[in-house]
Amino acid sequence: MSVARWRVFLTGASGNWGRCVLREFSERAGHFDVVALVLPTPRDREAMNAFADMENLEVAFGDLTDYAAVERCVRGADVVLHLGAVVSPLADDHPELTRRVNVGGARNIIRAVKAQPDPASIGVVMVGSVAETGDRNPPHHWGRVGDPLRVSRFDEYGQSKIVAERELVDSGLPKWAWLRQTAIFHPGVLEIRDPIMTHCPFAGVMEWVSVEDSARLLVTICDPGTPPEFWGGVHNIGGGAGWRLTNWELQTRMFAAMGVKDLRRWYARDWFATRNFHGQWYTDSDRLHDLVPFRHDTFDTALARAVASAPAAVRHAGKVPTWLVKHLVLKPLTLRPRGTMRFLRDNDIEKIEAYFGSRAEWEAIGDWSTFEPPNPDRTPRYLDHGYDESKDPATWTRDDYAGAAGFRGGKLLSTDVNPGDVETPLRWQCAFGHEFPGSPRLVLTAGHWCPDCVRDPASYREQAERNPFLAQIELSTPATVINRE
Repeated sequence: MSVARWRVFLTGASGNWGRCVLREFSERAGHFDVVALVLPTPRDREAMNAFADMENLEVAFGDLTDYAAVERCVRGADVVLHLGAVVSPLADDHPELTRRVNVGGARNIIRAVKAQPDPASIGVVMVGSVAETGDRNPPHHWGRVGDPLRVSRFDEYGQSKIVAERELVDSGLPKWAWLRQTAIFHPGVLEIRDPIMTHCPFAGVMEWVSVEDSARLLVTICDPGTPPEFWGGVHNIGGGAGWRLTNWELQTRMFAAMGVKDLRRWYARDWFATRNFHGQWYTDSDRLHDLVPFRHDTFDTALARAVASAPAAVRHAGKVPTWLVKHLVLKPLTLRPRGTMRFLRDNDIEKIEAYFGSRAEWEAIGDWSTFEPPNPDRTPRYLDHGYDESKDPATWTRDDYAGAAGFRGGKLLSTDVNPGDVETPLRWQCAFGHEFPGSPRLVLTAGHWCPDCVRDPASYREQAERNPFLAQIELSTPATVINRE
């Protein structure tokens, strides 16, 4: 008996993650047909040439910002996998393009699915980012869905993903899911040579995941057997306990695999920011794996695979004289646009304050003689979300919503509330008087609040003085965080 083949509409197919997703679909050719919307640029066309023999792939050249092109791809689809986006650092340099693609593309997909004869038959999966929750350095390095959304300064990519997530959660689509992707470990990570690398604090953390596992997740989601509990939710993608690394540990382990014995001989300690990046360890990433099993890789196996496929110059980096790398490669990198030493050289006060606190704090960083490898607390900790999380959402009432609003320093303005209706947008007001719509699911479950305030990272500390929810990160000490162990 023949098995029905599911049709998947995929965006972002030419990227590192997207190409890995295509390879996974190729291995499951008996179950899926894929239509991929790809920009008609030479670079994207070249990327697709590698899949010329993939029998279950149809490439449609077009643009996410073109509704007609999107709608044609949505027709007949059983699942939409929306990976396509303008990402950092390009996103931060071109904010208008970023909003047009990342927000406009999401809106086009939502509109196109609603235009189909049976929208309820189409599963829509869109991808967000750990960047939505911004700077979560120790002691606030543990996080979960529902924590405050607070994007790092100058991160237009993270801002665009918050807007797109809001669009999907409150879209009214019957079958959807939003995935907040963590940093993806792929072979290209070993070859990153961009000033944005100086933005990563050594003491910062990230729960990584391999590109292969993330691809496996997306393809597995497309299976009709995906549990109903997956749909209608916002989920964190993470590799699990073995992938919870500090930024310092990530760098030392990567470069050790390339033969670099002492990374400190490549870097000056004060080249690297002390704040204003993004990353966290998740208390809830295991839930997604329980719903849709996808984890096969350890960090060591993924690293070994990446090194084996890297160019010889990368594999044997440890043989290059350290003075040459430090002074002729990396130091000039820090002085390029977006580099932290460029901020210091140009006396860019806003950037200096964002990434170091102040020039005086940068000067106080010191050299390697006083450096201690970071060792953050590995006991999971949970922020208070401002409502009774043990209560079934089907029993939520106006009192629950009003209490959550008060914990955010604001008010629930809607008076006509149907108990247990978590999908219908209500009216809210923040502590600064901004009014906005949002469903209880968006606000209580996903951590959204005022869309005007979240776009002003420079005022987050001022906001936190009136918003106890946000103050847990901006103003609190470790003792104010809930320990549930």
